[in-house]
Amino acid sequence: MRLKIMPLKKSFSVHRVPLILFLCQLMSALEVPLDQLENLVQPPTITRQSPKDYIIDPRENIEIQCEAKGKPPPSFSWTRNGTHFDIDKDPLVKMLPNSGTLVISITIEGKAETYEGVYQCTARNERGAAISNNIIIRPSRSPLWTKEKLEQITILKGQSLVLPCRPPLGLPPPIIFWMDNSFQRLPQSERVSQGLNGDLYFSNVLPEDTREDYVCYARFNHTQTIQQKQPISVKVHSMDELNDTITANLSDSEFYGAKSYIERPPKLLSPEGRTSHKEELRENVLSLECIAEGLPTPSITWTKEDGELPINRTSYTNFRKTLNINLVSEADSGKYKCTARNPLGFVEHTISVTVKAAPYWITAPKNLVLSPGEDGTLICRANGNPKPKISWLTNGVPIEMAPDDPSRKIDGDTILFSDVQESSSAVYQCNASNEYGYLLANAFVNVLAEPPRILTDANLHYQVITDRPAMLDCAFFGSPIPTFKWFKGTKGSVLQENTYIFHDNGTLEIPVAQKDSAGTYTCVVRNKLGMAKNDVHLEIKDPTRIIKHPEYKVVQRGGKVSFECKVKHDPTLIATLTWLKDNGELPNDGRFSIDNDHLVIMNISDEDDATYTCVANTSLDIVSASAVLRVVAPVYDRPNPPFDLELTSLLERSVQLSWIPGDENNSPITDFIIEYEDSLHEPGIWHHHSDVPGTQTTAELKLSPYVKYSFRVIAVNSIGRSLPSEVSEYYMTKAAEPEENPTAVEGIGSEPDNLVITWQPLKGFDSNGPGLQYKVSWRQKDGDDEWTSVVVANVSKYIVSGTPTFVPYLVKVQALNDVGFAPEPVIIIGHSGEDLPMVAPSNVHVNVVNSTLAEVHWEPVPPKSIRGHLKGYRIYYWKVKNSSKRNKRHVEKKILTFNGNKTHGMLPGLEPFSHYMLNVRVVNGKGEGPASVDRVFNTPEGVPSAPLFLKIVNPTLDSLTLEWDPPSHPNGILTAYTLKFQPINSTHELGPLVDIKIPANMTSLILRNLSYNTRYKFYFYAQTSAGSGSQITEEAVTTVDEAMASRQVDIATQGWFIGLMCAVALLILILLIVCFIRRNKGGKYPVKEKEDAHADPEIQPMKEDDGTFGEYRSLESDAEDHKPSKKGSRTPSDRTVKKEDSDDSLVDYGEGVNGQFNEDGSFIGQYSGKKEKEPAEGNESSEAPSPVNAMNSFV
Repeated sequence: MRLKIMPLKKSFSVHRVPLILFLCQLMSALEVPLDQLENLVQPPTITRQSPKDYIIDPRENIEIQCEAKGKPPPSFSWTRNGTHFDIDKDPLVKMLPNSGTLVISITIEGKAETYEGVYQCTARNERGAAISNNIIIRPSRSPLWTKEKLEQITILKGQSLVLPCRPPLGLPPPIIFWMDNSFQRLPQSERVSQGLNGDLYFSNVLPEDTREDYVCYARFNHTQTIQQKQPISVKVHSMDELNDTITANLSDSEFYGAKSYIERPPKLLSPEGRTSHKEELRENVLSLECIAEGLPTPSITWTKEDGELPINRTSYTNFRKTLNINLVSEADSGKYKCTARNPLGFVEHTISVTVKAAPYWITAPKNLVLSPGEDGTLICRANGNPKPKISWLTNGVPIEMAPDDPSRKIDGDTILFSDVQESSSAVYQCNASNEYGYLLANAFVNVLAEPPRILTDANLHYQVITDRPAMLDCAFFGSPIPTFKWFKGTKGSVLQENTYIFHDNGTLEIPVAQKDSAGTYTCVVRNKLGMAKNDVHLEIKDPTRIIKHPEYKVVQRGGKVSFECKVKHDPTLIATLTWLKDNGELPNDGRFSIDNDHLVIMNISDEDDATYTCVANTSLDIVSASAVLRVVAPVYDRPNPPFDLELTSLLERSVQLSWIPGDENNSPITDFIIEYEDSLHEPGIWHHHSDVPGTQTTAELKLSPYVKYSFRVIAVNSIGRSLPSEVSEYYMTKAAEPEENPTAVEGIGSEPDNLVITWQPLKGFDSNGPGLQYKVSWRQKDGDDEWTSVVVANVSKYIVSGTPTFVPYLVKVQALNDVGFAPEPVIIIGHSGEDLPMVAPSNVHVNVVNSTLAEVHWEPVPPKSIRGHLKGYRIYYWKVKNSSKRNKRHVEKKILTFNGNKTHGMLPGLEPFSHYMLNVRVVNGKGEGPASVDRVFNTPEGVPSAPLFLKIVNPTLDSLTLEWDPPSHPNGILTAYTLKFQPINSTHELGPLVDIKIPANMTSLILRNLSYNTRYKFYFYAQTSAGSGSQITEEAVTTVDEAMASRQVDIATQGWFIGLMCAVALLILILLIVCFIRRNKGGKYPVKEKEDAHADPEIQPMKEDDGTFGEYRSLESDAEDHKPSKKGSRTPSDRTVKKEDSDDSLVDYGEGVNGQFNEDGSFIGQYSGKKEKEPAEGNESSEAPSPVNAMNSFV
């Protein structure tokens, strides 16, 4: 087989040439083969002519075609506008040699308009005259647009708009399109589209439709020219843009339309009204259009009344605004309805369509070849709407004006010939015409007397593929028309129609050729003037088949792919295998190579994603098969599993395993994991055997006795593990004695008089043979006894009874099977069962460390009294009574265990000022021993918890009442309470801190002489002899003096105060103007220096020198060592006050607190601090007065 890369080409064998001739005879069954028959006359036949409506380019020479054939060769003449056209008198007109084609040279001189008219060609010889169609010559025209001045169109958003095109009339009509000045097509949509008349329709306009270059272009294809209309400018306004000024200067007439921007139902822009009519000619394209305006933009649908739209011939264009029906016929006449619809309504329009028809052939007249004395018929039948008129001509002359011929008779659309003679030969023309056009057909009657002639070459050899048709040609000619017969073999009988098909042109068809169809066939033709015959030979060949098709492939970019295509063909034929890519040639690229039956592509890229076809062809047949290659991005994935596992070198304790790696999936394989299954002992469970490097594909595997092995391999790369491979074949190893003994051997008693020996049994894999058992042996460690042994079944425990309590034993367990014993086992030390300890710890004493921690000491018990493994010592302790109230109550005991041989331990988490008891016990594996003697100890006092609550009740103008409850855990005897408080001004700054000591027996306090309408913060905690406890905080506000508030409101509403504020504002404005003037004159006004010298604390920036924002500074940053600042102390962000900060602040604020308690417990006294200015009317702020603050005070 020859393999080469080449494009697919069709090849024909020699025997196919007569077949082409046969096909030509089918198209014109009575055509006389002039090129093959000498001295045979035939009337003229027009073979080529220019179209009926011939539009010419006025810049080029005019060529009017007229070609004809006949014997003798015909001569040509022309008429123009119905009169003879004498071409010899016009130097610009020439007729081509051996042709009737006219060439009119107008490129140098002359005008195309001079030669406009209707031309007709006549081809004539001694047997008759044939005529061409009437050819109308018209020069194409592409006139310019008339100049016009176009005003800008101003329109409101949402209105409809139609931009007219109205191109000049041209020949043929131009193609219309809209573009901008940059020759970019204007975007069209369901809202904006071009109509069939070329106008541009806007269903509703938007601001983005504003532009100055809406240009309509007309392209005249015949002259390859484009004409341009003047640009149209459109300005779209929104209602918001039309303010009162514009409205006052623009009248409604200046806008395109008068409707405002509102939503509205659809209304048709084209066609107008509710109905219209459309007429179209048969086999043309029927185009119906509906364009509507509305807001929102309407959508268009089409239906046909009393019928369905033809599915296969219907299409929509221009966003479904245009309905197109191809190849219309009379059946497409009817009423078509378009509906424009939006959410606000719909509108309909009905178009009545009438399909007319220019004449079209039902039966065109065909040439007649008759022998003298024969009869014949010429039939000319045409249809149309309206019905066409049929008229006959002979040799280009109306038949009524032609010489009489007794052999013919005219019967409407039929001419009957009888007993024709040689003089009856002529060319007849049939003309079918109506108002929409005409048809003209030439058909000759040729009267000849000729004996049969076989036109097919003699002794042709045909080769045909099995099971395909065979066509054996026998083209012939004769007059009268000969009859023909086919024979097979030299002495064969006439072939019959039940097996063969006989075509009128003499061809023999074998529908399904078989091997026995091969041989020699003879064609015999006869008429009354003679006989002729011809032999042809038929060979049957095996078909070409693709026995291995290329397969669909998905390959990653950068990879490699191979397509296989195996072909089988007839050995006597030469087959060529060709590969195609997307039905074209393969790229001229070194990455593509063909190796025998394979197409290989290396280093695949995205451009290689295609359909690849292998084409196998011989001189007789061609077959192909295709496969798709999909190129995908590289997938970095786990490798594919290995395959083709094989076991070799089978020995008792080893085997060699080999495999083939799977695809790496773009990540190299680093390792292979080998796993095995023991189907004898643990079927279905896979165990790890070994790992080998990723470059290795074989492994020597060590095996154990008495195991039924099967193996599988897993590949590993950087992404992960592959799926396991398929399982290998089974391999069973021989039995042997055990190689290992049980593990985890222990000897532990469960009772004081036994020893329980346990072990971890061997797995079936480790048994090495059938009959697995265990030999259990034991003896006392410190005695002279011999080993006691027993053999037990495959279990994991054996109990030895009657042992002394907690005695050490030597224990060993050995494996054995039917083949023999395992090696000598390891000896371990165990103990018989434990019993409870007999002695309690002694000399227990307690050292109290602090109010919550104590240390306990004890003496250990004798080791023999433990009677088991020492686990540790356990302390039980409990609270007995409260030292402050002396009332006994039972408390749940607590336990602490100290592991190992400890002699002391710490007891944390004790309650202060409490009475405790404890005892100590020793613990072994069996349990606790007896308790020691109880010991008593007391914890000292601690600091109390916070008071249960602090409430502030009954606020008045200058007093607050505080109530509280003692701490829930006093942790000693309360000695006093401490109350600290300080005012908070309107800017959340804290004032001086006041410290008050309160007797421990009090639960309420009244603070008097406080400032009205002021918020205070309180800090409250209890004390014992051990110190101060946790504090509780609260805030409260004194009430407002209503009279003072009303006075402030009255002042704020006084006219004089308002006037004063206005005067201050005016003075500030004048000052700013003076500063601005002085700066412009070049003077320097030291505003910055003055501001720095007389800085108003209220105008200082929030961020002060220490980098913190003034309102949120901490106590530490605001007053180091608690020195007073201009604005007083400030609370930290968490609103808490440190104890030491509060205490120290009393020193910084003067004499501290001078006061005493009344009989009712209220506090009487004054407090003062170091201040630069006393607060006025309860306002703690030290802010300087300013107009801004003055105005704020009235808000």
